[in-house]
Amino acid sequence: MTLEQIGAAAKKAAAAMNRLTVVQKNEGLSLAAEELVRCADEILQANAMDLEQARQAGMKESLLDRLTLTRERIQAMAEGLRQVVGLTDPVGETISMKVLPNGLQVGQRRVPLGVIGIIYESRPNVTADAFALCFKTGNAVILRGGSDAIHSNKAIVKVIRGALAKQELPQDALQLIEDTSRDTARQFMRMNGSVDVLIPRGGAGLIRTVVENSTVPVIETGTGNCHVYVDECADLDMAVDIIVNAKTQRLGVCNACESLVVHSAVARQAVPAISRALYEHGVEIRGDERARQFESEAAGADGGKMIPATEEDFGTEYLDKIISVKIVDTVDEAIGHINHYNTGHSESIITKDYGHAMKFLNEIDAAAVYVNASTRFTDGFEFGFGAEIGIAMETGKCSGKAVGTVVAVFQGCVDDLHIAGSQLTARQRQPAVPDVFSQRIPAEEPEHPLKMVGGGIALSGDLVIVQLFRDVFLHIIDGPLHPHDPIHIVPPYPVCLHTG
Repeated sequence: MTLEQIGAAAKKAAAAMNRLTVVQKNEGLSLAAEELVRCADEILQANAMDLEQARQAGMKESLLDRLTLTRERIQAMAEGLRQVVGLTDPVGETISMKVLPNGLQVGQRRVPLGVIGIIYESRPNVTADAFALCFKTGNAVILRGGSDAIHSNKAIVKVIRGALAKQELPQDALQLIEDTSRDTARQFMRMNGSVDVLIPRGGAGLIRTVVENSTVPVIETGTGNCHVYVDECADLDMAVDIIVNAKTQRLGVCNACESLVVHSAVARQAVPAISRALYEHGVEIRGDERARQFESEAAGADGGKMIPATEEDFGTEYLDKIISVKIVDTVDEAIGHINHYNTGHSESIITKDYGHAMKFLNEIDAAAVYVNASTRFTDGFEFGFGAEIGIAMETGKCSGKAVGTVVAVFQGCVDDLHIAGSQLTARQRQPAVPDVFSQRIPAEEPEHPLKMVGGGIALSGDLVIVQLFRDVFLHIIDGPLHPHDPIHIVPPYPVCLHTG
């Protein structure tokens, strides 16, 4: 099919989606989940072809991991679809209604976008994720994946379209552009008559190309230069465990830690301990002068293995076994360094000091901010939202037809996942972990309300998801990139925050 034919079919499917009930949509998603698991052998065979070609092309190991599918990852993809089934259907919900002095009734109602285009790189799981969210919200989706994953993407799309056909649902609600040439991608970016919004998901180069070349409205997602800050009041054993997890659990994902910031008061003990743990996992460390000095002093005659960091290192998303280290003298300097070099994705502080934790939460400019937890928790699956599209990190604006933002607050989640996140795995969401702050906030302590910073929320009490809407509400769940693996963080810690 030509791009014009794909676009026309998507428009027709989008119109048909408007007539579907929530029961029909959920049945389609449920059967698609079942079929993904049933057809795992077929999907894995296709994925093996992609992996073989990628190895021959010299793809680095961390990106091979991102491309790789396993039975467990296919099961996780299916579970993501099932979680989307469990989400409340947003379509048709009336958000507000009021009567003006002249008697005119004015209301806001959530409606689908229409046709969503997604351009992404070598992440086969995105194919299922994008379908799930778009289908649940009544949108048709056109996918253009990377050439490295073309066989995997074709197999996944074939399975899902087959499931839709069995349920007599519009198959063209999911379409894949099989021509992976750059020329076709650029044509896709200019399909204003067929595509209502375009979402790029991938590295900085892909996102920049789409933003600069698209005439279709773009929802811009971002990359992840994520930091972990080891505060002067940190539990160093906890810091080591969290940093090893955040850096090494999966290298090729955007919520992996790429940069460390360490307070000078604990650096003499922390840097050697962290370095030894990371070296055991084959991680190359690039540190500033003081970080190298602390490691060298601890190493004695053997000297340190840390190499000098450049200015570029502090702003790099490596997606590899490389991490940078910066030594700072105050929490303010740490916050300033992180806000200067980060991409607005996920940042974490390791501390036992309540004041420092609150300062970090309120002043860091990022979509997800953590206390004593790994950045790897930035994941829609871990938050219980199922599949996801990407994390939007733009500040103060919405692209194209997205004319505003609405903040939906889900009570009681941050203390479970963010504040005491080191105590949880993907399968341990119940019962809730007790609030590690509540017993240590003095009565005279002022409340710390949620604060909008950058493209997201400084999380300090509730989990907040920013949803973008078009006209009378576009529903695209704004979430982080999806690793699809259960995230086994670190052993439970009795987190003890004090007010200093």
